Amino acid sequence: MFTAAALGFLCLSTFATASHQVAERQSANVDSCPGYTAKNVKTGKGTLSADLVLAGTACNAYGPDVQNLKLAVTYEDETRIHVKITDAKKKRYEVPDQIFKRPSGSAVDDKKADIKFKYKSSPFSFTITRAKTGEVLFDSSAGALVFEPQYLRLKTKLPSQANIYGLGEHTDSFRLNPANTTRTLWNRDAYGIAQGSNLYGSHPVYFEHRTSGTHGVLLMNSDGMDVILRDGSLEYNVIGGIFDFYFLSGPSPVQVAQQYANVVGKPAEVPYWGLGLHQCRWGYRDYVDVANVITNYSAAGIPLETMWTDIDYMYKRWTFTNDPEYFPTEKMQQITDYLHKHNQQYIVMIDPAVAYQPNQNYGAFDRGVKDGAFMKFPNGTLYQGVVWPGLTVYPDWFHPKATDYWTGEIKRFFDPKTGIDIDGLWIDMNEATKWARETHPAGFAAAAGNPPPRPAPPPANGTQIFQKRQNSSANSTSSTENLLNPPYAIHNTFDQLSQRTIRTDLVHANGLTEYDTHNLYGFMMSMKSQKGMEARRPGKRTLVITRSTFAGAGTKVGKWLGDNLSTWDHYRWSIAGQLGMASIYQVPMVGSDICGFGGNTTETLCARWATLGAFSPFMRNHNDDTSISQEFYRWPTVAEAAKKAIAIRYQLLDYIYTHFHRQSKDGTPLIGPMWFQYPADQNTYPIDLQFFYGDSLLVSPVTQENSTSVDIYLPKDTFYDYFTLAPVQGSGAKVSLTNVNFTDIPLHIRGGGILPMRVESAMTTVALRQKDFQIVVAPNASGTATGYLYIDDGVSINQPKTTDVTFQYAKGTLKASGKFNYNVGSVKVAKVVFLGIMSKPKGVSVSGSGTKSKGFKWDAATSTVTVDVEIPLKGAFSVTLKS
Repeated sequence: MFTAAALGFLCLSTFATASHQVAERQSANVDSCPGYTAKNVKTGKGTLSADLVLAGTACNAYGPDVQNLKLAVTYEDETRIHVKITDAKKKRYEVPDQIFKRPSGSAVDDKKADIKFKYKSSPFSFTITRAKTGEVLFDSSAGALVFEPQYLRLKTKLPSQANIYGLGEHTDSFRLNPANTTRTLWNRDAYGIAQGSNLYGSHPVYFEHRTSGTHGVLLMNSDGMDVILRDGSLEYNVIGGIFDFYFLSGPSPVQVAQQYANVVGKPAEVPYWGLGLHQCRWGYRDYVDVANVITNYSAAGIPLETMWTDIDYMYKRWTFTNDPEYFPTEKMQQITDYLHKHNQQYIVMIDPAVAYQPNQNYGAFDRGVKDGAFMKFPNGTLYQGVVWPGLTVYPDWFHPKATDYWTGEIKRFFDPKTGIDIDGLWIDMNEATKWARETHPAGFAAAAGNPPPRPAPPPANGTQIFQKRQNSSANSTSSTENLLNPPYAIHNTFDQLSQRTIRTDLVHANGLTEYDTHNLYGFMMSMKSQKGMEARRPGKRTLVITRSTFAGAGTKVGKWLGDNLSTWDHYRWSIAGQLGMASIYQVPMVGSDICGFGGNTTETLCARWATLGAFSPFMRNHNDDTSISQEFYRWPTVAEAAKKAIAIRYQLLDYIYTHFHRQSKDGTPLIGPMWFQYPADQNTYPIDLQFFYGDSLLVSPVTQENSTSVDIYLPKDTFYDYFTLAPVQGSGAKVSLTNVNFTDIPLHIRGGGILPMRVESAMTTVALRQKDFQIVVAPNASGTATGYLYIDDGVSINQPKTTDVTFQYAKGTLKASGKFNYNVGSVKVAKVVFLGIMSKPKGVSVSGSGTKSKGFKWDAATSTVTVDVEIPLKGAFSVTLKS
């Protein structure tokens, strides 16, 4: 969270180096390096090892070349090869096991593998090829292998105009420009999320797609790096660690996604209510503001599921405090009680930086000092930075007492009886952000005015709310290495690594340096916060939303896309952003700040964004304190757009909840790009302004300012207009849609899908779960369709009884089978709608225990048959159209 105004006082020169010095640190001619020779090669069943010996005179491009390396290759299963290159004599930093739990299992017979590792001895290079076709997927002979203390380089060949996706976090196009892209992975505070820059998270994985198939490559390394794409090549330039590659065979894009999930972990399931509408703002002045927003949403008839509060609630912006005048505990408890009584939820923000307040009875600081849980200089003094509260200290997540410290603070401050009874948690500024140089942090904090004064007096004593509706494994890096200014300068947006973040030469309690683990800081905070919320609400799923991420973050938390701006560009970029997180990086609980965070939105932009945001897994309206208010009820057009879009979202909530459950089990993305569904259609490869919500719903928003038309691409397939249900035949060409109202968004059901939907929306997800179902059957050109429905209690980690149904349609009959163990009460299937039925059926039959048919209606204009039924969700059933 940051604003342009705040940027004004930052001392960007604090760590500044001249631009020519940075250029010099990127200019060595590494292509002249000698590379290595493979010797003492040994093979086993599914394994290969070798010594790699420097093949000539050391080039010492950015430090002394390591003379002897060790190569280890393991066929971990039929679809995955693990290739590891490290220093043969010296222990190098690797991503710790507590962050990345290596996939289990022993080596498999390489003869059974889908992909093969092959090598050349001198100069050493290797390829990954498809076993059946011999197609080369990765070829490191494109450049010399370089391995130095603070510089690793490896380069692979690519096809011309390769289709590369991933290497985030970024706001570039979903398909990266293969001719001129440098993706830098170094987490930073990134207000404005500029294209071409490194942002909040690091995900060193890419998918490459070809007409022959898709494969994936993960480099499990948390050090800073540049990944350079030029036509015909991809080059890694890494400032530490080792080469630790995982190659994934696919061959379908969904299979690569599943294989990647098997490596970094399956995403955590979220509570059902987490998929409802969330509202936040940085700038709610006091508890009265917060209460009024809650009642205003209700008055406007817009379903608000979860209310959020930004750092405004804190006392002087100290984490784990609330302001006794502006947000007193009694009033905060009144807000949470009101929300819970109305089946709504409440979430607040916490930051990792803890205010440096010795002798002030500030428990979060005092207990952290007592536990030794904060980061320190080598002499044992506390490392201090400056963020919102002024002087701050930072938790050392590697400290043995860090988990207990953080969990204790969460349980204590958010105690349901004595504190604020939150339902989820929002964690921010966890790259980690720091604004001042270490030499004079106190002076910087004072000059910057942190913490800032309140803009208005607190509410008068006795001010009432909710009375009436208001209007509107450790190894230290060598001390000889330069951990502040490494010889190779990655293309960090800020000149130096430690600019605006924690010093990279600090050493954690377990001996690891911040230099190596910087990109893990946010993920570690995510792990500790998720664990703290589990301890606070035993047995319940957690909803923790973070800003900074690393590979595997989805196993613990969701992610919002950071401090975007209220512009049409950022509206468009949000689509590629959520596709990257959900379909590539396995962080499915993702969404952008709807209507934009920074700057003033407009009525038409906010209306369009409300409709688009309804198809983000995480749907939240949020903006900053210097912008105009943008709650959905502020404008008539936006209110109407939000109500219509949320009604669709809520009717489809079980559909997307089912897809979320599936992703948590096998990694199949709940949203995805068009080429995931049409991998042979080359026209889909660059498309990132349309996407699939689940397997069966194509979302095609209007993306131009103040326009009411949009050109969309429809592959050669059968589709159905979501609103009319009439069939639409795609021809592999663009289709122009006109007169798209600002309150609407074009949607098409893909032929071959079956959508379980609620018959109507509701104001809360609790009320929604009491609504009956309708099943929409959308046959493909072959006359068949498939779909799924998963139901559980929506909140428990362990589900003793669930309903898990498979729908299949063929030859005029819909069949539902599976498990029906979850007690849905009186909820039933009330309607089945068959699409693409060109002639009126002679009749309808329904079978199954307790089922009833109440007649049907055929609509010749839309070619639909609607069957009114009473089918209890207690067992298998079928519905047949008689021809």
